Amino acid sequence: MLLLVTVAACGGQDPTIARTSPAPSASESAATPAKTAKGYSYGLRKSDIPWHGAGDPYNAMVALDDGRRVAMHYRRGKGLYEQHSDPQADGWTRPSLIYGTNTEACQGIHLRAFGGTVTATADFGHYCSDGEPPMESIAAVGAGNLRTWDHHLTRSFDGWERVSAGDGGREITFRRGSSTLRWTRSGGFSN
Repeated sequence: MLLLVTVAACGGQDPTIARTSPAPSASESAATPAKTAKGYSYGLRKSDIPWHGAGDPYNAMVALDDGRRVAMHYRRGKGLYEQHSDPQADGWTRPSLIYGTNTEACQGIHLRAFGGTVTATADFGHYCSDGEPPMESIAAVGAGNLRTWDHHLTRSFDGWERVSAGDGGREITFRRGSSTLRWTRSGGFSN
C-alpha cells in the first residue's frame, strides 16, 4: 500500500503517548445487531462526515492474513474510532474510540497490516478540509486480539508518510523525512 502525504512540514513536535481501551459513549453503542459470535454483534459504522468524491477519506479498512478485518472511521467532534471482525463472525465489535478530539478530521485514515499487527495514521487540525496543515498527527498500533490500541500524538506535525515493520510485526517504525517513531510489542511507543 502506498502512502502519500502532500502537505508541507510544520515542525515543532510535542509527542504524547497513550494506550486506548474500548470506551465508546452511549451514542456510539447503538448499532444494528447481526447474528454472530459473542462480542461481534454490531454493524459496521461509517463516518458521519459527508464525502461526495472518489474513494472515502473518512473511512478505511484492512484485512489481516488470518481473515480478520479492521475498519476505522471519523466521527465529527469525537475523533477516530475502530471496529474489527473475525472470519467466523457475521458482525463487528462495538466502535472503540482510539483518539478523542473535537478538532476537524483531515482527509485520510491509512491502515496497514503486518501479520497480526495493524497500524493506523490519521491527522486532525483546525480548517484541515480547507487545506490548513494538521495540528494533531496520530500513529496507532493494535496487535493480537485488537482490543487494546496504543496511540502516539505528535502536535504541529504534518503526519507520518511511511510505516514499516520488522520481526513479523512486533516492531513498527513510522517515518516522515528524518523524523522517526518506533513501537515494539513488548514496550509500546518510545520517543
